[in-house]
Amino acid sequence: MFLGLEKRFFDNMMLLGKKVGMTQVYNEAGKMVPVTVIQAGPCTVTQVKTAETDGYTAIQMGFEDVKKSRQIKSAIGHAKKANDVPKRFVKECNLEGKQAEYKIGDKITVEGFAEVKFVDVVGTSKGKGWAGVMKRHGFGGFPGSHGTERKHRAPGSISSHASDRGHGGNLKKGKRMGGRMGTARVTVKNHALVSVDTENNLLVVKGAIPGPCGGYVIVKQSKGRK
Repeated sequence: MFLGLEKRFFDNMMLLGKKVGMTQVYNEAGKMVPVTVIQAGPCTVTQVKTAETDGYTAIQMGFEDVKKSRQIKSAIGHAKKANDVPKRFVKECNLEGKQAEYKIGDKITVEGFAEVKFVDVVGTSKGKGWAGVMKRHGFGGFPGSHGTERKHRAPGSISSHASDRGHGGNLKKGKRMGGRMGTARVTVKNHALVSVDTENNLLVVKGAIPGPCGGYVIVKQSKGRK
């Protein structure tokens, strides 16, 4: 059974999907608007959690099938309760006591976003690998002349007694230094929902969203703007 999420789930709507890519459309005024296309759902309700059995109320939903050669027995058994196959992207949605309206095996589609105007999108940013302080934090670096030699992109002094008198000369917690950049959970808020394609399960969102093409995302109804 396909569940359209209607107004009963309107205040806490969530859907799993995948970033397809960016393109552009024209609005009513003829102005070009950059948009991101998201393949959202259909998502299968793989588990319904209640306060009696789990201590809280939520539904677990999954998106995109795992190919047969990569399925494991525990995931197969869990998905079998919903008469489905294991999913690659699985998340929970807090229902605030409305879990009784959903059953294992229900399908959640983009139809529930037909009346939504703004969405929040959660994704994982692109991984940049190890980066120095200039790229990671925007440091200005050392002068390009006046005797600087092979130190142009160095971070400079990282600790001293003078920088934090009374607390020792050790390296302070939170010091901005080189390290892994990207691959972090990022939420972009209040993006306008341009259109909903129910036939192809697509959401068209104004602007850019985090992550590469093909990256998994969570689309929620915006809490800041309705």
